[in-house]
Amino acid sequence: MKTLLFILAWIPMLAQAQTSLFNGKNLDGWTIQGTEKWYVEDGLLVCESGPDEEYGYLTTDAFYDDFILELDFKQEADGNSGVFIRSTVEGTKISGWQVEVAPPGLHTGGVYESYGRGWLIKPEPEKEKFLKMGEWNHLKIKVKGAHITSWLNGEKMIHLKDGKIGDGKGSIALQIHSGGGIKVQWKNIQVKQL
Repeated sequence: MKTLLFILAWIPMLAQAQTSLFNGKNLDGWTIQGTEKWYVEDGLLVCESGPDEEYGYLTTDAFYDDFILELDFKQEADGNSGVFIRSTVEGTKISGWQVEVAPPGLHTGGVYESYGRGWLIKPEPEKEKFLKMGEWNHLKIKVKGAHITSWLNGEKMIHLKDGKIGDGKGSIALQIHSGGGIKVQWKNIQVKQL
């Protein structure tokens, strides 16, 4: 009986444990969408524009509803990318919501709805300075019900309540923007389900 009670006491804590989404060796647990380049180099996940210079996505095979996602990214060249939540992809058309990862002044940490309403919220202009272009940045995203909050390098960027996000279902996805010349490195991709 004591063993059973011990196990039952640990179940809520196990549900809240962080899980690594990237093993540093290969793309197990992910699916490439489109023709852009996704590969592992020196333990880092790299996305890079390919010859088609189109949109590309790397989606988790699993769906995630309520969670905290933390990761590190470093932008090289253009660096226009993003992290989608509760998203589905057909070809390279994505349905879902993107927490922006973009060059300076282009609203990293804001939320954009592709093929829908466009920008839902942008960070206040003075928060643009928290992005360190060409260096490692830490992004944290919390999604719970209809609420989404983002932090960049420990600074709160946005908080949004949105009914459509609340109804969304799907995977976590990393993006390569169209236009070519983009390269972003990723590491320490961790999710904690809520």
